[in-house]
Amino acid sequence: MTEATTTTTTTTTSVPLAPGALPLLGHALPLLRDPLAFIRSLAAYPTMVRVRLGPTSALLICDPTLTRQIFVNDRTFDKGGPIYDRIREVIGDGLSTCPYPLHRRQRRLCQPSFHPRRLHGYAAVFGRASDATAGSWHDGQVLDVTREMMTLTTQATMETMFSGSLPAETLRRALADTNTVVSAFFRRMMTPALLRRLPTPAKRRYDRARARLFATITDIVAARRADPTDHHDLLSALVAAVDVESHDHEQQLSDSELADQALTFFLGGMETTAITLAWALYLIATHPDVQHRLHAETDTVLAGALPGPDHLPRLDLAARVVTETLRLYPPAWMMTRTVTRDAELDGVRLRRGDTLVLSPYLIHRRPDLYTDPTHFDPDRWLDTSPDRAGYVPFGAGARKCIGDQFALTEAILALTAVAARWELTPVSDEPFHPKVETSLSSRGLRLRLRRRPTPTTGTPPAATSQPAPVPPDPGPGPGTCPVAH
Repeated sequence: MTEATTTTTTTTTSVPLAPGALPLLGHALPLLRDPLAFIRSLAAYPTMVRVRLGPTSALLICDPTLTRQIFVNDRTFDKGGPIYDRIREVIGDGLSTCPYPLHRRQRRLCQPSFHPRRLHGYAAVFGRASDATAGSWHDGQVLDVTREMMTLTTQATMETMFSGSLPAETLRRALADTNTVVSAFFRRMMTPALLRRLPTPAKRRYDRARARLFATITDIVAARRADPTDHHDLLSALVAAVDVESHDHEQQLSDSELADQALTFFLGGMETTAITLAWALYLIATHPDVQHRLHAETDTVLAGALPGPDHLPRLDLAARVVTETLRLYPPAWMMTRTVTRDAELDGVRLRRGDTLVLSPYLIHRRPDLYTDPTHFDPDRWLDTSPDRAGYVPFGAGARKCIGDQFALTEAILALTAVAARWELTPVSDEPFHPKVETSLSSRGLRLRLRRRPTPTTGTPPAATSQPAPVPPDPGPGPGTCPVAH
């Protein structure tokens, strides 16, 4: 990829147009009706294909090498396009959505919150919260998996971020508001701007939920700013962070920036991890051979103890299950980028303002990259690391998800806590399909619980509002991301 100068091979209009475009609507209808089927239908294009979103066109990138080039060169291919425009409505210019000129400073200020020393303490919270959630279920229960995982990750996220849980009613409302906001993203992305502004009942529900969620986080941030004691949580790290490379008045996060970052990490910490966990539980429930091996690993590694950071290096199968789940069901299944200056990509001239579409879902299911790509096979990761271009659930480059190790640690420990107590089985022989939103949602997924014959976990400790004390820096061991970025 090089910047365009005086020569180029072709223009974007010469790139093939995906079939099925309608006047005015473009490909909006197939994207709304069955977006995954539409994306899969484009896998035959070797490098890129044009799609139309209403009257405008975008380039969907099908090649993993080109996808990585776009991720890595975020100065030219910046966060932008219809997906990020809608997300910014909720979280403002947080780390995951801010434009390139704001990103490096924000990244430096947020990085201490995810230092391995703090991650070790977060992992202890994850283990306790996961064991407590799994211990609250009963034999024979039909579990609303996504709701339970959202509750688990919300409680764990609140404790790791804010040193405590929300009151029950506030937690219930925050969960409901998050569901309302997140489920509206994709449809709002596909809806023309004029229609998005109509005061429909759905629009009013969305606006109310967005305002309440922002108010909840803003109140927590304001209280913490007034009490800058180090609570050994993520928010304390954000409040105390100093960036010596910035001007004096920009060396710390402002109140509005703190609120944006807190809301970014709150939504990212609960929603995407909950969905990944739900899909992982579904996959082991529908692959009993893997589930039985996971039970064996759990019994051996935990030996009756609560899951925690010291167990992570030996939870090999659990880590591979999470890695494979993220391949099949990457939460960020589609992303958009905006071209900030004239450039050339694989011989195609791009103009400033062009929109590019990236799809980890498409890349992860390419048969030239993965044998039997639709099959769940955690052992494909035995003695190998995912390819940097062919496996991108967290993106790549400077904009790679800052919380990848946070999410992986939580998912591995939660999966282990469930496997320690329960055997899961489907309630139906019919396969369960994603509810496609901004994430590949697992809403509506239900599994039946069967208590395992021999209890394998200890009694959970009494609940506490404080995360575990931060131990000495353990280095890059427990919680290290298994993805070779």
